[in-house]
Amino acid sequence: MKKRVVITGLGCVTPIGTGKDEVEKSLKEQVCGIDKITKFDASEMNTQIAAELKDFNVEDFISKKEAKRMDKFVQYAVAASKLAVEDSKLDLENIDNNRFGVILGSGIGGMETLEEQHKKLMDKGPRRVSPFLIPMMIANMASGQVSIAFGAKGINTTVVTACASSTHAIGDAFKAIQRGDADLMLTGGTEAPITPLAVAGFCTMKAMSTRNDNPKTASRPFDKDRDGFVMGEGSGILLIEELEHAKKRNATIYAEIVGYGATADAYHITAPAEGGEGGARAIKMAIEDGNIPLEEVDYINAHGTSTPYNDKFETMAIKSVFKDHAKNLAVSSTKSMTGHLLGAAGGVEALICALAIKNNFVPPTANVQNIDPELDLNYVTNGYEEKTIRYALSNSLGFGGHNGTLAFKRYED
Repeated sequence: MKKRVVITGLGCVTPIGTGKDEVEKSLKEQVCGIDKITKFDASEMNTQIAAELKDFNVEDFISKKEAKRMDKFVQYAVAASKLAVEDSKLDLENIDNNRFGVILGSGIGGMETLEEQHKKLMDKGPRRVSPFLIPMMIANMASGQVSIAFGAKGINTTVVTACASSTHAIGDAFKAIQRGDADLMLTGGTEAPITPLAVAGFCTMKAMSTRNDNPKTASRPFDKDRDGFVMGEGSGILLIEELEHAKKRNATIYAEIVGYGATADAYHITAPAEGGEGGARAIKMAIEDGNIPLEEVDYINAHGTSTPYNDKFETMAIKSVFKDHAKNLAVSSTKSMTGHLLGAAGGVEALICALAIKNNFVPPTANVQNIDPELDLNYVTNGYEEKTIRYALSNSLGFGGHNGTLAFKRYED
């Protein structure tokens, strides 16, 4: 018999706030975290805007000495994990650490470290390259450092599937508990991609918005004038737990994870499959996995990147699965405020779904001035809506044709 899996802790560092309460407040007030890039001189870039972390102080979470040996993507993951564990009120002295695991996602890993150390190699020679280059750069080090921080000795892996990374990580962690291989998992994703090379690479792909004169309205999913995504950074982490384990310690339960779908487009390295058919199969798989009545799905946190193809094909995917019920769904893209956190996006958006279910609201999509006439779903665009959500879905779609969908349910004993 499959174990039931619940969310008992939420932690995040995002461009719209640190911690779940700040993020919920920002979502409801439609605070946008996008502005001019300050991390480096972006004046020669076509895109000069991003969603940076504004108030993150690493020493609030990690000692200065430890932080120096971590790339920012690792720092963000450790900080968000500490917030999730604190939120869960988990007593680390009274758990079986061998059944406490970590599965995180990151699309890029330590990009900043790689760029900095490559410059040292070119300018000063190989002897000046840091001995910490490799353990700071490799993408699995976030999950490694989080496990060290909490003594989590169970399953420990990392998922790298571009912008679907943390959705797949949460799905894998959910399945690990469901099949009985763990009691507790820290899961989600982290990314620190706002670097000269990463921004330049996306610029030359022409994938990002060039609305440099008006950063706050640059990310506009579903709008007919959308012109690309806006890069973000940060981390979203969930503590998920086997239901009986959670009940024994009287944990607060935000929501239950009930379904997971993962598919491949097998179509193109960057473009989604025609009609969003790969994404549609992931949605269908998550619904079937959770044995969910279609008409009881109330909300979808869309991948909603604000690119022409994604918004069009994701809408088509939703319609192909839900048929007549599609028009009754509330759909929003919180990337309009957080920016697109790449491999960390699914972690932050899963956290947002859990908050929405627990606190009875649908987050809005900001910046939509004229809905694209080709897009005809119920996009929430006029502020947040108070609503009881029975089931919510979170979609993530990544370069390489990776699709992931998570299904969440309002918890009932």
